[in-house]
Amino acid sequence: MRALSARTYWPLAAITLLAAVLRLATIDLQSLWYDEAYTPVHVLHSSLSATWTSYVHSENSPPLWYLLEWLITRALGTGAVALRLLSALAGIAAVPVAWAIGSELAGRRAAIAMAAFVATSPLLVWYSQEARAYGLFVLTASLALLCFVRVLGEPTTRRVWLFALAASLALLTHYFAIFLLIPMIAGVCLRLLANVDRGQWRQRVRKINPKKIPALIPLVLPVVVGAALIPLIVAQGGHGTQWIGEWALASRLEAIPQYYLTGYTGSALGHGVELLVALVILAGVIYGLWKTLTPREERGALIVLIVAAAGVLLPLALAVLGADYLAPRNLVAAMVPASALLAIVIVARRTGVIGMALAGVVAAGFLILTLDVDLSPRLQRGDWRGVAKVLREAPTRAGGAGRSTIPLRAPNGVSIVDRRAIVTVELGAAPLEYYLPPLRNLAQGARVRVSEVVETGYAPLRASAGTPPARGLRLSQRRNVHGLYVYRFISSAPVTISESQLRESAITRAPHPEVLVPVPSG
Repeated sequence: MRALSARTYWPLAAITLLAAVLRLATIDLQSLWYDEAYTPVHVLHSSLSATWTSYVHSENSPPLWYLLEWLITRALGTGAVALRLLSALAGIAAVPVAWAIGSELAGRRAAIAMAAFVATSPLLVWYSQEARAYGLFVLTASLALLCFVRVLGEPTTRRVWLFALAASLALLTHYFAIFLLIPMIAGVCLRLLANVDRGQWRQRVRKINPKKIPALIPLVLPVVVGAALIPLIVAQGGHGTQWIGEWALASRLEAIPQYYLTGYTGSALGHGVELLVALVILAGVIYGLWKTLTPREERGALIVLIVAAAGVLLPLALAVLGADYLAPRNLVAAMVPASALLAIVIVARRTGVIGMALAGVVAAGFLILTLDVDLSPRLQRGDWRGVAKVLREAPTRAGGAGRSTIPLRAPNGVSIVDRRAIVTVELGAAPLEYYLPPLRNLAQGARVRVSEVVETGYAPLRASAGTPPARGLRLSQRRNVHGLYVYRFISSAPVTISESQLRESAITRAPHPEVLVPVPSG
């Protein structure tokens, strides 16, 4: 029995180990980007009450991830590894859950393929190394899917309660969980009320038995949790979602399969790589369908197809109707049932060795793309840590070696700050505040007296990039830090410059530039 168990589960152990290596070995490789840095800088505080207040007024997600993150950072600090640890552990845990889903739906072959897809997916690895709620969302939604599938197989009271708990956790992690849960909850209701035997899943429900309604009591839990989140949703008011409407819906729809195939940075890889991965998947799907699925595989494929379709099409319908929150990354958990669908079809029992080989090629392609991100800075998050390192270097200036910290006497209406102002794209403010503390935003209409101005941002650059933002300043440094440009201007004597002048001098075409200045000492 022990030998049989080892023989059965060694692929799961190997795939889970691979998932752990992919997520933990390079967890600190990339710089924190805007959303990740915003959390420790502006949301997490020493007290839970202060954290909750900041969270409600600045974030647009349910509270579970923030509560867990607060507990972790109280124990481990706010370094990049500590901030990303929860997502990495969730990403690793999602692999055995994916195995269990595949096994429940279609057997061991589907379990191996699905676990391999989840372990190596460039998109899922990316969000397993991001200090945001997406990695936990994938795990909780996967747990809900697993519990749902088990309820369909045998609707015991314990299994229904487990599904209700998993569904509630998913709702507490990400609001888009509701779209995945709608067909699941409907399916559980039908399964409980109709009590159709496992082998008769096609049977139509002709009559609801009122005596079975008490079996639905556990489903009150996710309903109550969802209702309790409504006041929070109203209070949050869609903070930080304006950018979604500025991104053309057609482009977002195009990005959804692209994200799945090549990861978050798929556009930088080019459509050739995307097409290559897609062709292998398409070949596997066609071959699996040509060989035809068994009744069990057909049933499993239909279940996850309905869940995945609801996870994508319901938010799309809301977007068309005017409630547009359809960002591709909000659909990351829908990629789990999508992966299950592909796994079931590609490695269907009748595909034999060829099906397993095609699934292996898909997983190998995912793995290569994941490793390419680790090796190629152009595919990674913006290197704000590298920019901060450049800015810590003392600039070369006429008449002096380093940056002076001598307090300045400021005329009326001029803020007293350190002798530096940093003009950055909106997405660079929080990372620079994280890596170069203490900084603050310069108030609108304020003026500062500085002897150094730094401008940072992404291409495309304005034609005026390199032009000094004020008289007396001259360009002393121009650097490209893995796609992030740094222009440094210095002056031998302090100059007075307004906040509006600094914003107008931004080197990039990105909207909403921000101006950061050091917090005055004392």
